[in-house]
Amino acid sequence: MRLLALALTALTLLASPALPHALQPGFLDIKSLDSDNWRVFWKVPAAGSGPLPITAILPETCETRRAGDLRFDGAAFVTEWVTRCPGGLEGGEIRIEGLENTQTDVLVRYELAPGKAESQRLTAATSAFTVPEPQGRLGILTTYVALGIDHILRGIDHLMFVFALILLVRDRKRLVGAVTAFTVAHSISLASASLGWIVVPASPVEAVVALSIMFLAAELLRPTEAPITLAQRWPWLVAFGLLHGLGFARALLEVGLPEGEVPLALFAFNLGVEIGQLLFIGLVLVVGALLGRLYPVVMAAAVRPGGRGLGATSYLMGSIAAFWFI
Repeated sequence: MRLLALALTALTLLASPALPHALQPGFLDIKSLDSDNWRVFWKVPAAGSGPLPITAILPETCETRRAGDLRFDGAAFVTEWVTRCPGGLEGGEIRIEGLENTQTDVLVRYELAPGKAESQRLTAATSAFTVPEPQGRLGILTTYVALGIDHILRGIDHLMFVFALILLVRDRKRLVGAVTAFTVAHSISLASASLGWIVVPASPVEAVVALSIMFLAAELLRPTEAPITLAQRWPWLVAFGLLHGLGFARALLEVGLPEGEVPLALFAFNLGVEIGQLLFIGLVLVVGALLGRLYPVVMAAAVRPGGRGLGATSYLMGSIAAFWFI
């Protein structure tokens, strides 16, 4: 199997000065109290020592359209207030001012009536939307699938782990088995953590995710004459999917689940994670195969077990993961 060592180098260089996860998304929750009043919760990701410079703007019919003073809750900056919006939210514009100048996104959860929640994802490219009629299940499905794809493609640590697994497991059948086990395991832990069955603080989860990358990096450094290890013989046993699933759940808990449609939202988010993961694996294999045809000697040396190319990549990847772990 010809793999793209250059892609990992670029990936790790991008990751090296940063934390393992990209900036967490913002969250705007507009909960209906009655026909004219809404309780608003606004969460802004931290950027350095202060909040990210974004502001939620409610429709013009609302009396209090902007958030007040923010307070730091240990993970993000939050505030909450009650506003009166005569005539409801339908047809009004909800906008995140300043979002177009960032690289994050904001999940907006709003209720047109008590208990009838809808969701909308805003990005730098689309920082506002007009509140439509109830979107139904299709809207929830598309919103949470997009959220899952976005999370996995921004999760440098998860992508690095998958890349290391591809480098380690050269047999295609074993690779399929490892990826399948990873999927099943993180699906179980994602659902369990999101539903509150498992409660684990974020820091230990992210530390162990980094440790899993260090483990695979060490496996890649083993000499070719060394006995086959557990990770190579049964890679699905050490895929650490349960731990990575807890990391995925953290992002989902940050934005919340729509009332009455929790199973659908869980399925959609997990589907999005899988789509993003498969897109990454497919890109690595396709680009690696193309470079293998164009530069067969260079690529063979880069991915040869025990070779300097793979050794340098393993040390680079393991060093970054060690920094994250500490």
